[in-house]
Amino acid sequence: MNNLRRIDLNLLVTLHALLTEKHVSRAARRLHKSQPAVSHALAHLRTIFDDPLLVRRAGKLELTSRASELLPALTEALHQVGTLLDQPAFDPARTKRLFRLAMSDYGSRVILPGLVKRLRSCAPGIVLQVTQGSRASMLAGVHDGEIDLAFGVFPSPLADELRTQTLFIEHFVSAADKHTLPNTGSLDKDAWLSRPHVLVALHSNEAGEIEHALQREGVSRQIAITLPHWGIASSLVANTDLIVTAARRSFDLLPVDSPLQLFAPPFPIDPFAYEMVWHSRRESDAGHNWLRETIIEMLGESA
Repeated sequence: MNNLRRIDLNLLVTLHALLTEKHVSRAARRLHKSQPAVSHALAHLRTIFDDPLLVRRAGKLELTSRASELLPALTEALHQVGTLLDQPAFDPARTKRLFRLAMSDYGSRVILPGLVKRLRSCAPGIVLQVTQGSRASMLAGVHDGEIDLAFGVFPSPLADELRTQTLFIEHFVSAADKHTLPNTGSLDKDAWLSRPHVLVALHSNEAGEIEHALQREGVSRQIAITLPHWGIASSLVANTDLIVTAARRSFDLLPVDSPLQLFAPPFPIDPFAYEMVWHSRRESDAGHNWLRETIIEMLGESA
C-alpha cells in the first residue's frame, strides 16, 4: 500500500508504453513527452518496483521477468480505467497524427489513391509516411513499433502478438503487347514459356507464387529483367516480346488505349490473400482502429 502513494495513473501509462514499445524514444513519441521525461519516469518506476524492468541485451531493451509479469495485468487495469472514464470517441476531423505504413508499390497503387482522398476529405490532419521493404522487414517493423500497418502477402502463422486482416483475394494475369499475340489474344503454355519474362521481386532469387506454380508444372521461364517495382513493369512490356505476369489490380490504371493485352496464364497460379498486419498493442488505440476500419470500408466499396 505504501507504494500506491508513490505512483499515479500517468506513471502507469508511461510504464505501459515503455513495456510495450521496449524503447524509450518510441515510448516518448507515443506519449507526446520528451525523452528525458520518460527516462526520468523509468528511473522512478525502477525504484518503486525495485526492479530494472528493462535491460539491454544484444543492443535492444528487453523485459525483465518482473516486467513480463506486470504487463498483462497492467494492460487489463488500464483498459478498465479507460472504460470507466468513457473517453470521447476518436474525432478524425480534428486529430493531428502521423501513421507509418509499409507496402510495395503494388499496395501503394491499390490502397493509397482511395485512402488519401478519404483522409484529405474527413481527416486532413492525418499524415502518412509510406515505406517499402521485404516481407520480413515489414513484419519486424510492426513488431518493433516502427511501423503502424504493413500490407502484403505474409507467411502463416504470424507471431502471436501480431494481428492480421485479409483485405481481398487477388489473382494473377499475364500481359503482353497485343501485336505480338495470336488472334486468340492469349498464349498456350509452350508459347508462354518460349517468351522472355519480367520478374517483379525485391531479389532475383525470391521464390513467389508464380515460381511455385512453375515448379509444380516442372518447368521454368526465361527471366530477361528483374526489378522491384510493379508500376514500371507493364511499361517495359509495350512494343517488345516481353511478358509480365502480375496481380490483376496492378493493371487497373492502364489507359484505355494501352498496347497491352491481359490474358490468363496458361497454367494455374494460386490466388493470394492480400493482408493488413498490425501489433496487438494498437488494439486499444482509437485512431489506429479508425484507420484500419476506413481502409477495410474503402476497399469493400471499390471491390
